[in-house]
Amino acid sequence: MAEQMADREASWPPPKGSWTRFNRCNVPSAVLASLDFQHRPERVEIDGVAVIHKDLFCRLERLSCPAERAEQFMDYMTVYFSLAAPENIGFNSHSRIRRHKADYQSLLRGWLFDADGREGAVLKGWVASRFGLLPRYFGGRILPDSEEYQRFLSQQSAGVYNTNNLEGQLDLLYTYCHYELIRRWPQQQHLILYRGVNRLAEHDIVGRLGRRRCVVLLNNLNSFTSNRERADEFGDQILETKVPLQKVFFFNALLPGVLKGEEEFMVIGGLYEVTLWT
Repeated sequence: MAEQMADREASWPPPKGSWTRFNRCNVPSAVLASLDFQHRPERVEIDGVAVIHKDLFCRLERLSCPAERAEQFMDYMTVYFSLAAPENIGFNSHSRIRRHKADYQSLLRGWLFDADGREGAVLKGWVASRFGLLPRYFGGRILPDSEEYQRFLSQQSAGVYNTNNLEGQLDLLYTYCHYELIRRWPQQQHLILYRGVNRLAEHDIVGRLGRRRCVVLLNNLNSFTSNRERADEFGDQILETKVPLQKVFFFNALLPGVLKGEEEFMVIGGLYEVTLWT
């Protein structure tokens, strides 16, 4: 009986309107958004990235130290995307709109400062494009034709305009993060992470599994932490959940020195079974 209940919970389908049929990875959007994926994750690959950047991952295989791999990755990003020499990719210093400093690192810093700002819109738009999971919240709940939705589209467009293949940089960052997580924790499929919230009603609760357990539909990109005490600082309630490694987009310790702190994780959304703590 318990096994049947677990199977029903794991098979919980994602709500309509939370995903799109089209994405750019090897797993259908509806599967990525489902509760089943949280319980039984599978490998996720963005189309073509590992093949295009095969040389990078061959180099990483020869390095045993995570810090050396991080340095190799950042050097590769700088050279491949000409981040230190924007004139090589057509940057005009006399252009009215100068976005040559917009790169993957500035997006990560912008997210940490304000997840509902321009950088947050770019990141949430990238998740929608690559994984087919639609944003649910951007300075307010996103509804068709709402002001929040129009602002999201405007900020997303402004964030990628006249930049150097920002989405391609994010593709490679996610692929490297996935590679590094598996290499660091080869025997694990999940990480236990925490998120502090003040108004649980602002989250999409799609089902109750008990007094403290429920199923929530998270925004398509979210901040979590590995430190429960740290989560206390951001809300009166704490969501505790098991996050598949494949749904971690970035964590601070991945690239030492890029962001302050070592405990924040950027997590791709969908349905999650969570435990609520107060």
